[in-house]
Amino acid sequence: MSEPTTNNFTFKQLPKTHIAVSYMVLGFAAFMIWDQIYWWGEREDYSFGYLVPLFAAYVLYDRWPVIRSYLFRGAAPEVEPPASVRLGPLGKALEVVAMAGFMGALLLFAIGALLRSVTTPQNPASLAIAAGFTGIVLCAVFIFSKERADGQPMGLKQRLALTCAFLFPAAIWLISAPLVSVLETKIKVFLLTKVTIVVFNVFDVAGFELEREGNVLILPEGQVGVEEACSGIRSLTACLFAGSFLAAVFLDRFWKKVLLVFAAMCFAVITNLMRSLFLTFWAYNNGSNAINEHWVLPLFGDIGSVHDVTGFAILGLTCVGLMLLLPIFNFKLKEFDDEHEPGADAVPDHTSDAS
Repeated sequence: MSEPTTNNFTFKQLPKTHIAVSYMVLGFAAFMIWDQIYWWGEREDYSFGYLVPLFAAYVLYDRWPVIRSYLFRGAAPEVEPPASVRLGPLGKALEVVAMAGFMGALLLFAIGALLRSVTTPQNPASLAIAAGFTGIVLCAVFIFSKERADGQPMGLKQRLALTCAFLFPAAIWLISAPLVSVLETKIKVFLLTKVTIVVFNVFDVAGFELEREGNVLILPEGQVGVEEACSGIRSLTACLFAGSFLAAVFLDRFWKKVLLVFAAMCFAVITNLMRSLFLTFWAYNNGSNAINEHWVLPLFGDIGSVHDVTGFAILGLTCVGLMLLLPIFNFKLKEFDDEHEPGADAVPDHTSDAS
């Protein structure tokens, strides 16, 4: 009789405790989505949030074969010898931290849910719910992965890798939830000031006549105010989401994922600066009100104001730039490719795929 593989196992064959925890997490997720929908509809800079549930579900679907290989016996990583799965001081310490984190995350989620239920939607409540959900998911996965579905013990390395497989679906909600107002204001003011200074210095070095008063640039024909929409915080949150999703799906090493997310932040700042330079140049040559005029194309008609069109353009440009980086990040030299080393295919390693 042939050895069963993980392809023969389904979610329903998990232990009842695992299934109960899964449904509990789904209930928390439903409440969190209901809370964040308000922000997705009310604020344009968080409208990308409608995609978050779909993308999180897709990442779980894409990683289910890897997750299943850890939970069920029959595919790599195979069950380790009993001596190797015994928790040492580090493993026991991580279990204590995970249990404390789980209880703390439950409390944080409960506080946020209570605030949301008795008051109107507010930033601290939504952020507390999202942070609590992240902690609940990650801590629960580590705690309940002590044993496989068949009762066999799981090693610490595999438990950590399995927890990392849930990192994107658990933590992406922190981006789709609004920041605390005080922190958000400080970030906006910082970005606005830097954008205004850079734009002014570039035009001043290029020989254009203009003056700067705070976040207002005084041009020969009117003035341009660098407002919140030009700070770049809208494109920053959207690009962080796009970079996180692309990293989670297409990259296989944790350092590559972190680097791509950092690249998304850099792209968002650089492209927003390019947009501010263009808008200032457009206003300099066509008048300060020109950036609010609508562009009308022969085939498409009115496509929106110059200000809004350039805003969507930098988002698209950033996403294209991130996708162009993927082949570079995934490029491997044959002589350094582990897959071509002798015996490398003997025991497939899923730990890198789970991060």
